[in-house]
Amino acid sequence: MWRGTSLISAAALGAIVVAAGWAQTYPVKPVRIISPYPPGGGNDTLARTISQRLGEQLGQQVIVDNRPGANTIIGTELAAKSPPDGYTIILVPSSHAINQSLYRRLPYDAIRDFSPITLAGSGPLILVVHPSLPAASVRELIALARAKPGELTFASAGNGSSGHLAGVLFGLTVGVKLVHVPYKGTAPAVTDLLGGQVTMTFGTTLGVLPHVRSGKLRALGVASLRRSPAAPGIPTIAESGVPGYSASLWYGFLAPANTPKDIVQRLSAEISRVLKLPEIRERLSNLGIDPHGSAPEEFARLIAADLEKWAKVVKESGARID
Repeated sequence: MWRGTSLISAAALGAIVVAAGWAQTYPVKPVRIISPYPPGGGNDTLARTISQRLGEQLGQQVIVDNRPGANTIIGTELAAKSPPDGYTIILVPSSHAINQSLYRRLPYDAIRDFSPITLAGSGPLILVVHPSLPAASVRELIALARAKPGELTFASAGNGSSGHLAGVLFGLTVGVKLVHVPYKGTAPAVTDLLGGQVTMTFGTTLGVLPHVRSGKLRALGVASLRRSPAAPGIPTIAESGVPGYSASLWYGFLAPANTPKDIVQRLSAEISRVLKLPEIRERLSNLGIDPHGSAPEEFARLIAADLEKWAKVVKESGARID
């Protein structure tokens, strides 16, 4: 009996030693970051901004692999089915938590098939209106919407997009009826808003802030719980009469499920170090992204909370994709 127990203990100890040794020597080859978007967008730019300095810290090349398509599903499925060895990770946007409810069938589970690494950055959507609208604040907009139910329209990049669901959440929170007008992308949505064909939109910092500064659009509030460093003069929607309202975009790194915890912790620490570098923070700030860097457990809680939050909004909006 004693001998058998000793053999089992020795085997367990051996496994621990092997795992520890693996984590200590990691990485021994290039690391791949999947970006589930085409080159040039915010997700891709963030991945490339981080990759070079991360490679220097890891002592290995870090390669960005663009795998766009199907609202990030193609790249995310590839990451989910990659070996859990730390050599393939993915930078996902906040729509990762929305797709779970938006699509009836996904080839992966947003929580079960991934190991969260770190929240890399966030950026609020900004509620902007056409200057002709007689509303100079969020409170005035709400009053106008209540006086004219079903008459005010909001544009988005498409059904189920972050801008769409932010508008639905806003209407539900304040109890007003807004008419959604979906477009095939952000650019045409903003173009029609500039032309006065629609009333408002919840746009990205890069997409709408230049038009706010030129006076072509009026910003009423940022959809985050704290003001944006990119536009500190714009109040939050929460402080403008809608307490607790938040519809921020975020970007975070995930590894395939069952990636060794030591490797996940190493990646989290190294990416967080990159995000603290002054030149990285300045570059991301210019892109409208507020750098973060968080513990894996903290990022996991954010994903779980957003899954629950957006599931209710998706259900209310009726925006489902087969």
